[in-house]
Amino acid sequence: MISSVYIAKNVYGGDGMGRLGDGRVIFVPGAWEGEQVKAEITVAKKNFVKARLVEVEEASPDREEPGRTVPGMVYAGLAFKAENRIKRQQLDEALARARIDHPEIVTIPTEQALNYRNKAVYHFEGTKIGYLAEPEHRVVEVEQDPLVLPAINAALPEIRQNVKSLLTLGAKAVRDSIARKASVTVRYSPKSGVKWWLGDDVKDTVMLETTLGKSFEVPAGGFYQVNPEAGERLVQAVRQEYLNGKDSAPNVLDLYCGVGVFGICCEPPRLTGIESGRAAIDFALKNADRARQPAAFYAEEVGRNMRRIGIGGQTCVIVDPPRDGLEKGVAEWLARSKAPRIIYVSCDPATLVRDLRVMTRTYAVETVKWVNMFPRTARFETMVTLRKRQA
Repeated sequence: MISSVYIAKNVYGGDGMGRLGDGRVIFVPGAWEGEQVKAEITVAKKNFVKARLVEVEEASPDREEPGRTVPGMVYAGLAFKAENRIKRQQLDEALARARIDHPEIVTIPTEQALNYRNKAVYHFEGTKIGYLAEPEHRVVEVEQDPLVLPAINAALPEIRQNVKSLLTLGAKAVRDSIARKASVTVRYSPKSGVKWWLGDDVKDTVMLETTLGKSFEVPAGGFYQVNPEAGERLVQAVRQEYLNGKDSAPNVLDLYCGVGVFGICCEPPRLTGIESGRAAIDFALKNADRARQPAAFYAEEVGRNMRRIGIGGQTCVIVDPPRDGLEKGVAEWLARSKAPRIIYVSCDPATLVRDLRVMTRTYAVETVKWVNMFPRTARFETMVTLRKRQA
């Protein structure tokens, strides 16, 4: 069934959203707000349908040629300025639906819409190497990747040839072992150059990164912001928020601290970091020592050790959890804490507002800033600063 639909907005994830004549919501990937399109329904549910874009009857002035794309580039074909506007609206609407009072959202600007990633994970399918397309779970071959830094693209032909040789030459047992790894990860930093490895098997490989003029050692398989330009600006924003409240909260408790970037860059008189991964903590200790930053880092799961983690009345808490947000009970624990300030960094607006609903019972939202950390894709990063309410 093909229907003519007006696209009212683009929801988180990138789909254009409109309504059918019977009132059901329709989601159309590749359709932009303000457009009139024809769409063919592919999945029908009681209250909503999903559809395939068939024809653009009235185009948005922000529509443009998508150029070379790979799976996940949901905003290819839309002007970068419009993508930024839409993502900011999505964050504003998420906060509004959760009834979280907040000041005007501030955009941390970025200029690079393409060729910004310092890391990519490509999958195998036979001798095809590329990104995994959802929901078909098939590999789309990638010769040159529009999302990664030029240094990675320059290295891709040689990497591809090496991987294909491993998949097709030599003993069958070896070839089968390589195929089971199912992926190749490529990573770059200016100090370390391009590194790559198969599957999860990366040992004794270290990347040297730089943020705010400080050097960080990172295990090659460990986390570091994939967008160096935007990542630098986000860390600078966190540091500035810490400095704004340093008089009342000079000490830093960095939860989900990774290799210690946020806490170390804040340069507090006292820094404590908590991270579940032992390898990350080992590197955080090295990084603090190199920066001559007094610090204590512990390999613990935050959610299982809340009773043992002290939060004093002069502590600024920085939290940067994974996409699933804070572990069960952590938001309630933070809401009961004595910390004058909390800085919450999030890569998912849904889990962010879920946790903020709890924390804003005792904290007020002081600032909301966002950065388009992942241009052309659905995701973005948000930073929220919370201030303890007066009793």
